[in-house]
Amino acid sequence: MASSSGDTRDIVNPYDQSVVRTVDEGNEADARAAVAAARTAFDEGEWSAWTPRERSELLHRVAEHLQRDRDMIARLETLDTGKTLVEGGIDVDDVTAVFHYYADLAGTESGRTVETGDPRVRSRVVHEPVGVCTMITPWNYPLLQASWKVAPALAAGNTMVLKPSELTPLSALRMVELIEEAGVPEGVVNLVLGAGATAGAPLVDSPDVDLVSFTGGLETGRSLMRTAAGTVKNIALELGGKNPNIVFADADLDAAVDYALMAAFLHAGQVCSAGTRLIVEDTVHDEFVGELVARTERIRLGNGLDPDTESGPLVSAEHLAKVESYVRLGSEEGATLVAGGRRPDDPALRDGFFYRPTVFDDCTGDMRLVQEETFGPILTVERFSDEDRAVEIGNDTEYGLAGAVWTRDTARAERVARRLRHGTVWINDFGTYLPQAEWGGFKRSGIGRELGHDGLAEYRQTKHIYENTAPVPQRWFAR
Repeated sequence: MASSSGDTRDIVNPYDQSVVRTVDEGNEADARAAVAAARTAFDEGEWSAWTPRERSELLHRVAEHLQRDRDMIARLETLDTGKTLVEGGIDVDDVTAVFHYYADLAGTESGRTVETGDPRVRSRVVHEPVGVCTMITPWNYPLLQASWKVAPALAAGNTMVLKPSELTPLSALRMVELIEEAGVPEGVVNLVLGAGATAGAPLVDSPDVDLVSFTGGLETGRSLMRTAAGTVKNIALELGGKNPNIVFADADLDAAVDYALMAAFLHAGQVCSAGTRLIVEDTVHDEFVGELVARTERIRLGNGLDPDTESGPLVSAEHLAKVESYVRLGSEEGATLVAGGRRPDDPALRDGFFYRPTVFDDCTGDMRLVQEETFGPILTVERFSDEDRAVEIGNDTEYGLAGAVWTRDTARAERVARRLRHGTVWINDFGTYLPQAEWGGFKRSGIGRELGHDGLAEYRQTKHIYENTAPVPQRWFAR
């Protein structure tokens, strides 16, 4: 359906600024109409009568459609975001796994019986859908982040309005089409395209919305919380991170360097869990950083559709300017630039939003470059001398999304993992996630969890049903 205003937006390929597609640009009226459709579908439609098994079968069909169209969707993701085609394909596979996981989980947690000690009483705790859900997703992983919300919400029996980023809506748009093809009833899944201020805000303040799930920046999350408080909505927030990657001297340094590059520069660093804060033990610092810099300089930038490309562009001119401002800031703060710090020289890349992978050494925790989420290909390096100091540095952040520790000492790895105040901690690895394991942050990285059993619980509410099977008069007020 076209937007009520008739406005459109060109979706631009960040590789060369060519127009990939023109889409409708929604506004407040479109957002309100989408909420009304979701409200009606939840309160009055056939969806509420669907059994958990029927919802499970729907989700499995969506997963099958995703794999059927895998190559086409991966290409869409590359054209939309600039990431490599390999990354786009992995995203589709991961999204498929998420839908299969929640299809299997749907209906398996129907509730529990509460023992009362009274044979006349039947007491049950049951789970019911929250209702109408608003889902606002970011531009860096438009398909993946949408699936983390849509799949559990459908499994639980909710209706929803999805608003993907206005910069990268194409793969989410295709996912909604596949859900419709799989047979979801009308009004259950609604899509609104448009900017946050015009199309997103009405989805948050509407009294007909029961839950808001948002993935994005900290300041936007704070504003959203204030708005949602007006109608006391359920809220789930994933607000990014500044993620430590701690390397002890006894680690497998070749593997640690390899993973450090991936942690920092995958998808041009535009990853909420990117390991952009490298923390290396003094005794191996020089060797480690020397090898890291050498490999960083060899990273091949280019078109994500080119199989030789290892990293694509940033998402927009505005974001490129932001990354460049952080590089200038790092130099002003006294960090030592040892790799990158510039746009590429290749004339074939001049029309795209490219920036060389960048490494700053001699960094300290009081630098804004170290503390703020740059969301680009910028890696900072700090040093430590002992385990306590490593943990202290790793926790010295207002965020708490993810982190890693590299060591061959299993006891130390366990100690450090438990002491780090981050929602996910990898040991001798970085970046892996599982649909069945909860994802989310401590501190200002957000509220609530996605994935796993808790990811389903976000979209359910709990009801206690107490039944007296043989009531007798109590005569409380008999006098």
